[in-house]
Amino acid sequence: MPTTAPPFLRPHDQVAIVCPARSASHQELAAAVATLESWGLRVVLGESTNVAHHQFGGDDEIRRRDFQQQLDNPDIRAILSARGGYGTTRIIDQIDFSGFAENPKWVAGFSDITTLNCHLLALGHQSIHGVMPLLFGQAGGEESLESLRRALFGEPVRYEVAPHALNRFGTATGELVGGNLSLLQTLTGTRSDVATAGRILFLEDIDEYLYAIDRMMVHLDRTGKLQHLAGLLVGHFTNPQDNTIPYGQTPNEIIQHYAAKYGFPVAHGFPVGHEPRNMALICGRPARLTVDAAGSRLEYL
Repeated sequence: MPTTAPPFLRPHDQVAIVCPARSASHQELAAAVATLESWGLRVVLGESTNVAHHQFGGDDEIRRRDFQQQLDNPDIRAILSARGGYGTTRIIDQIDFSGFAENPKWVAGFSDITTLNCHLLALGHQSIHGVMPLLFGQAGGEESLESLRRALFGEPVRYEVAPHALNRFGTATGELVGGNLSLLQTLTGTRSDVATAGRILFLEDIDEYLYAIDRMMVHLDRTGKLQHLAGLLVGHFTNPQDNTIPYGQTPNEIIQHYAAKYGFPVAHGFPVGHEPRNMALICGRPARLTVDAAGSRLEYL
């Protein structure tokens, strides 16, 4: 069944910033508010912003209630998660998406927000994996921010990436699915789990031990998530950790070990994840991936 895309944004639309995971203050979000307003949007800061319950943006009830209110408010045309961290899985099953099909809107974020991206895709809705408001002002992130704007406003996008020694050539078409590797493993077997067969999977992570990356790839493979992929994008695996006895492989080499069992094209070095170059990807959107000697290219269909 084809996925549903919410209406793209237009000038003067209203968008909300919420904290379904870690906390963010209004001061930390000031640059994002100014940027969104420069795009012609009106910004609402949800009640989960500027509050904290330990590391969270308020307790579970505050975060759940805030997201639900923005989800149900017909005047809000997009919900941007202020930051990731941890916490979205704690509230996802208490959020009512029954009215979403009647009034779909864009939900955007990455990292811990992979939970929302996957949950919405499991329900048949597209969402955006992209840079979050807390990071709007980071140095070197201008291209990422522009890609998010283009995704929200429905402007054409085509990504071109330099060749990588581990790439496997080929062409694939399919809906985009993926995000943070550790979250994809966490969601397996839950209501937020997503099918990968016939789709283009993208992966990224941060601060993970190399053996843990291998363990999670074993899990994806054993659960059949790799077997029938159309294609694979390998993004940033930022700041990988190692033990006293070295693991002996880089994150890209670990992933390639499992991808090598199958025939789909693989594009390494794709700019998605926990680094300034974090290009927006629309989860559930049909796309074409081409990998050849010139590098890799991704464009929506």
